[in-house]
Amino acid sequence: MNLFNTTPSVLFTRILVLLISLTFHEFSHAWMAVHFGDETPRWAGRLTLNPFKHLDPVGSLMLLLVGFGWAKPVPINGFTLKQKHPAALMAVALAGPLANFILAIVAAIPLRFGWVAQTAAVSSYLPSLFDFFVYFLFINLGLMLFNLLPIPPLDGEQILAFVLPEKMAYSYEKIRPYGSFILLAIIVLGQFSGFNLISMVLQPAMTGIAKFLLGA
Repeated sequence: MNLFNTTPSVLFTRILVLLISLTFHEFSHAWMAVHFGDETPRWAGRLTLNPFKHLDPVGSLMLLLVGFGWAKPVPINGFTLKQKHPAALMAVALAGPLANFILAIVAAIPLRFGWVAQTAAVSSYLPSLFDFFVYFLFINLGLMLFNLLPIPPLDGEQILAFVLPEKMAYSYEKIRPYGSFILLAIIVLGQFSGFNLISMVLQPAMTGIAKFLLGA
């Protein structure tokens, strides 16, 4: 999405859906951490569904300008989580993508059973209910799959680190400081070269899951 080549209706829909989806994503991380005894998210004011507590200024600006943005990571105490349960850190990481998958299922239900009809947009600023649910479905699937990529600082990094053998996990830890740069380089390369590696990896999975949820 680009701010300059999309309709107001589409822009409004995507921003609204992303606000809801990112908020539930981050809240789920916070809730799971507190569930395992780490009160850090609560003390930081992140155990809430208030989107303004989760928004990142730069990430929000990027969302408006180029359609790619992010929320503030939920602060957690990894030592406390590991003390509570060996899989706690992985469960906290998995909670965000799982929340997006649940939201995608919720959006798919009225589409699958024909509870909403495909109609024109209500106005130049408001989408039809059908279009809203379609965007809600695909944006949440996209967020889920994107965050499951095993690249630091995405959630998939903690999930992969948990399942890897100890020696491989130790080697994997060495790339963590460079993860953000690797991820940014992949995204920028895709934007300017037309070779979008992330889309090539995620699009088939997103389409397949959407077809399954919609009964196509």
